[in-house]
Amino acid sequence: MSTLTLTPGIVSLADLENIYRNQRPVRVDRSSEDAINLAAERVAIAARGEEAVYGVNTGFGKLASVKIAAEDTATLQRNLILSHCCGVGEALDRTTTRLMMVLKLLSLGRGASGVRFEVLQLIEDCLEKGVTPVVPSQGSVGASGDLAPLAHMTAVLIGEGEAEFGGERLPGRVALERASLTPVVLGPKEGLGLINGTQFSTACALVGLFDSWRLAEATLVTASLSTDAIMGSTAPLLPEIHELRGHRGQIEVARAMRDIMAGSEIRESHREGDTRVQDPYCIRCQPQVAGACVDLLRMAARTLEIEANAATDNPLVLIEADRIVSGGNFHAEPVAFAADQIALAIAELGAIAQRRIALMVDPTLSFDLPPFLARDPGLNSGMMIAEVTTAALMSENKHLANPCSTDSTPTSANQEDHVSMAAHGARRLTRMNTNLAQILGVELLCAIEGIKHRAPLTTSPALQSVITRLRETVPPLEKDRYLAPDLEVAAELVKSRELVSVLSGNHMIELESLHAAG
Repeated sequence: MSTLTLTPGIVSLADLENIYRNQRPVRVDRSSEDAINLAAERVAIAARGEEAVYGVNTGFGKLASVKIAAEDTATLQRNLILSHCCGVGEALDRTTTRLMMVLKLLSLGRGASGVRFEVLQLIEDCLEKGVTPVVPSQGSVGASGDLAPLAHMTAVLIGEGEAEFGGERLPGRVALERASLTPVVLGPKEGLGLINGTQFSTACALVGLFDSWRLAEATLVTASLSTDAIMGSTAPLLPEIHELRGHRGQIEVARAMRDIMAGSEIRESHREGDTRVQDPYCIRCQPQVAGACVDLLRMAARTLEIEANAATDNPLVLIEADRIVSGGNFHAEPVAFAADQIALAIAELGAIAQRRIALMVDPTLSFDLPPFLARDPGLNSGMMIAEVTTAALMSENKHLANPCSTDSTPTSANQEDHVSMAAHGARRLTRMNTNLAQILGVELLCAIEGIKHRAPLTTSPALQSVITRLRETVPPLEKDRYLAPDLEVAAELVKSRELVSVLSGNHMIELESLHAAG
């Protein structure tokens, strides 16, 4: 696979998603090398000087007043890494860990961290050769950097910790040896530069963003199927309605659903003489809800794109001013807010989808569909408990969507007295997206069963292509059967973006809309 060259400061979301999904090897544009090494030289001079410079010739946190001798610089940085390897819990998955490493490259590549270019090269080599640090997923409060997770990453670079290589979990030094790589001896501030920063939180938030956008796209397919299944009106999709309000996401969702449902015989059959005046909100207000979620994801995307390109450690080397200055760029408040925004969007997409499922299985609301979409109801329960499962998942996501950014607790002897909680705020998004995919998978199954009951009327050509794809692996529900495998298949179709890809014609909001969020 070809290596992607990245210019720190201007890397796009599209490139980051490409790296994440395809595990692309990367290298930092070599035009950054001189600035990176110049900052490292400035730090080396400070380490030999008499003036106290935080983290260069002093201790850390509350111990910043302790002066460190120049000959102890390497020991100071090594001890920093080893003492901060206090992460717990299950290991971060390999693809997210690699994305975190890429983000650390981009931060160091801004030339303000004082870390030598050879350290960046070792990270590049690890990415290329498949040496992936084992990083416990718990232990960061998202301020003073993602210290524990990034320390576990850095430990491998110095020949400590653990790494995955060749499908094995190995001691870090062994993994490097097998990849023909040599551990680095950290210079002044290099340990601090590697573990300060928001790269763990940002990587987890980006993964949550990329996956939730795919699910936002998929929900337009399942929502359109559900609308046809209950013979809902498409009048609420008229462009004039949405232009009068003006929100971009709402306008695009309505347009996408109009396109997806174009040519439906089911829709045409009840334009005249339908005794229902209005559909429930879960049908009538779909553009307003899903569109608001799309807009929220775009806002989060812009924040995370900026953060991915940022220098976020401390202190920073300001070459033009010839100063090394302590600041607070490691505080992950922007990432915490973005993660909370993404969580809200995920929860709301699932909440309205669950109401559409409930509508379809309820014979008093589904406009003549059989109870629970079952053939021979009573003898068969149909989708009764599948709907209950989605209610459980919806409720779980509502709880998980409670904000993390409003929480804080003092740490490090009150030196770090306000923290962002971005790390677990971002990490929860993976669980929430898994729940949402399951909800949408059940909606897919229910809607297609509902459309089957409208025969001989047919849905739109675009939606028929989705039905054809599902039927390749999930047969119609003629009688009760063991349903768990069907739910799993449907959820995988939703997560994989295959629902979108099988639509005939260009009916969807394109993913580039997220990448062009700014």
